[in-house]
Amino acid sequence: MTENLPKVRAPSIRDVARLAGVSHQTVSRVLNNHPSIRETTKARVLQVMEDLQYRPNRAARALSRGRSRTIGILSAQSSEYGPASSIAAIQDAAREAGYYVNTANLTTVDQESIEAALMHLMLQAVEGIVVIAPQVRVFDVLEQLSITVPFVSLQSTGHLDDHALSVDQIAGARLATRHLIDLGHRRIYHLAGPQDWIEAEARMRGFLDEMGAMDVPTTAPILGDWTADFGYHAGRELFGRRDFTAIFSSNDQMALGLMHAARDAGLDIPRDISIVGFDDIPEAAHFWPPLTTVRQDFGELGRRCIALLLSNLPGGEPIVDRDPIMPRLIVRESTAPPAF
Repeated sequence: MTENLPKVRAPSIRDVARLAGVSHQTVSRVLNNHPSIRETTKARVLQVMEDLQYRPNRAARALSRGRSRTIGILSAQSSEYGPASSIAAIQDAAREAGYYVNTANLTTVDQESIEAALMHLMLQAVEGIVVIAPQVRVFDVLEQLSITVPFVSLQSTGHLDDHALSVDQIAGARLATRHLIDLGHRRIYHLAGPQDWIEAEARMRGFLDEMGAMDVPTTAPILGDWTADFGYHAGRELFGRRDFTAIFSSNDQMALGLMHAARDAGLDIPRDISIVGFDDIPEAAHFWPPLTTVRQDFGELGRRCIALLLSNLPGGEPIVDRDPIMPRLIVRESTAPPAF
């Protein structure tokens, strides 16, 4: 009869922290090679790790095989259409390349949460990381950290652009705005996305750049929150004064709310008001009327993202094409020349 031996629990990050006399967040920073950690603290934590033979389970398996073939995704606001579509495209492209994907979702974007999410990914022995975080402040934090594996960002912020790959949001907004101008509209409003969102800022800039280039007067963009509810309430207010003939909405969901408000105000789209969105969500072709919008090629974005990331791994092939991916204008029945 075999004697039941007591099971020995593998040491955890909290065991390391307790014996080193530090917090588990400090251990996380040591593993991430954070520059704020003093050398004496780092040495003490590393020594405790060695004494305990501390190895995260997945990392230990990866060490025994030499490679984990796992890519991490650091994601914020993954419920929005753009980030969610980007994650799906990256998962598909990674799978085709023979890699697993592990996603860490940020519920808040403070420094401690970002460090904890990166720690989670590093404990899975990821070989590289894709950052899908649309807020500027996430990249402000990432600049302060020493990420020890290759990483790619799907937003261009001007700070970490050596690691960036993106859809040209400015060009997409200019396409939408130029379409309205070419139809004859001169009184055009812009319903923008939230402040601090990289895509919202880029789309606003594209709108303003195109209006300026075509010498069309502008009004201050209205800052929204991406939701159809906001579009509806903004539309209820705007349609009460009717000092414009067209609106460029920074996403399709807010455009949907604008359409609802226009119907409630007894307005016809596009006879009384033209509306353009951005994203070309699957439902956009079934709005009433079907929505003119800007389509992003998320499949191509995912393929190029994985190719760029793998090019930075040992034995990877250099990537030449780092240009932004150009979006397409999809013209449907929600836009027409103004009825002067």
